[in-house]
Amino acid sequence: MSSSVLSLTNVTKRYGEFTAVNRINLNIPKGSVYGFLGPNGAGKTTTIRMILDIIRPDEGEIEVLGCTSAMQVRSRIGYLPEEKGLYKKMKVWSIISYFATLKGMHRKEAKLRAFELLEQYGLKDFANATVDSLSKGMGQKVQVLSSIAHRPELVILDEPFSGLDPVNQEVLEQLIRDLKNNGQTVIFSTHIMQHAERLCERLLLITQGNKVFDGTVDEARAIIPRRVILECQNDLSALADLEGVLSVCELPVGSEGRIEGTRQWELYVKEQTNPQQILQHCFHNSISLSRFDFTQTSLHDVFVHLVGQEAREHNFR
Repeated sequence: MSSSVLSLTNVTKRYGEFTAVNRINLNIPKGSVYGFLGPNGAGKTTTIRMILDIIRPDEGEIEVLGCTSAMQVRSRIGYLPEEKGLYKKMKVWSIISYFATLKGMHRKEAKLRAFELLEQYGLKDFANATVDSLSKGMGQKVQVLSSIAHRPELVILDEPFSGLDPVNQEVLEQLIRDLKNNGQTVIFSTHIMQHAERLCERLLLITQGNKVFDGTVDEARAIIPRRVILECQNDLSALADLEGVLSVCELPVGSEGRIEGTRQWELYVKEQTNPQQILQHCFHNSISLSRFDFTQTSLHDVFVHLVGQEAREHNFR
């Protein structure tokens, strides 16, 4: 993955006095799965539309597949817009085939490709159904398949998981993995952290039009120190002197799940610190614990930390 599929340099978009996207810099390597994350209204869709040359930036430069405009290489790009819609009276196989021919695929090949995709992703029995007879989730799957039928090098999916039930979300996650395994580059926007956590190699977080993070999932998790919760009847403030422990704080009475008569302590530790060392220390010093809780920092935790109140208002999950 040495070559760049997409690069943005100081890309900015304004609407009057409102800055929707502010000096975004980005470089996406070939064959990667890249997440555009952020609250609703953060600037994700505006950025995607500038990448696709649907709207033009007020400042900055964009390069897509080696060209200065996505229009020059549109047959090599697949795009699922945020506002989804299909021709309701067309048959399912026909609409997938039709979109493939619009991107340069021969009609016979496009028809074979449509049936291949429908069988692979669980819609074979609906090939001859009309679009208006499908459920919302099935219709969305058809639109996703329509955007990738021509085997694009770069696939851009704007909020692809929105409105899908858990089963179809899993199907879409597998589709994205399949695209990556085929060497295709996938960019998808979402405000649901779990999808990004499972699928992405790198993440871009935008809030209020500004880039606040660009890096790997592990780099994101490292932003917040790892947290350990201990519960016992002892005073554990001395644990602050242990190597790797950043802070020790006693949680207030009434903390969730506390056993009556015990005290709860919250420890933050360095990324490389093994929490088992703390457990061993307590054992060797005859500290009887009624609770030892360590969980990996999640993307939800990281982005609420980075975005703050805006993340809570927009219901990160």
